[in-house]
Amino acid sequence: MTPARSLLTLNIKRALKVNFVPAICLQCFALFIGFSYFYWPASASVFQFFADLKAKNGASYAVLSTAIFGGVVPFTYLWVKGRIHFLPLQQLLFYVVVWGSLGWLVNELYIFQSHLFGNSADWQTIAKKTIFDQFVFSMIFTCPALTLAHLWKDQQFNWAKTRPLLGQLIKVQIPTTVLTNWLIWIPAVCLIYTMPSNLQIPLFNLVLCFFVLILAILNTEHD
Repeated sequence: MTPARSLLTLNIKRALKVNFVPAICLQCFALFIGFSYFYWPASASVFQFFADLKAKNGASYAVLSTAIFGGVVPFTYLWVKGRIHFLPLQQLLFYVVVWGSLGWLVNELYIFQSHLFGNSADWQTIAKKTIFDQFVFSMIFTCPALTLAHLWKDQQFNWAKTRPLLGQLIKVQIPTTVLTNWLIWIPAVCLIYTMPSNLQIPLFNLVLCFFVLILAILNTEHD
């Protein structure tokens, strides 16, 4: 086994071990949201509020809410826990820009897929959307882009320090990210696509925030 392949195998095993608990918790959380929507009438007003908010504000809602749930909330937790060790303002800006941009992209993805596959909640449509989401959009674009962005951030936003690590990024870190992304997000994405279109981004935000917070807590406990 080559050193790169050995490192990839070790990295994947470590990632699966770290992400197993978050994956289970995330699926339980997503199922709770789904059951609340379909089987708990008292929650209808809450879901309707977020659906109306998304319908009224469109992409602006997606950008702002994802920046908050994926960036500001986890950053605040890490900062309070003393996990932000360098350039705090730059890191906050990084998280806001990265996750806000991702919110816009995911919103455009959902719109594109609604045109491509329709808005039915039958299993065939959900399967098509999930496959395109995870095996095209995420695998080819978002996983590599987010992995590179976080590598650059971890090198204190220094491209000269980041460049020598690109080989390992391609051979090890991106494949690991893609695999763990499938483990964690495929079930959650299936549930997201069962929801009405105006509730897909709000549910994505909740699942994203819950997952990032769990990872932050686990990483804090292992420091």
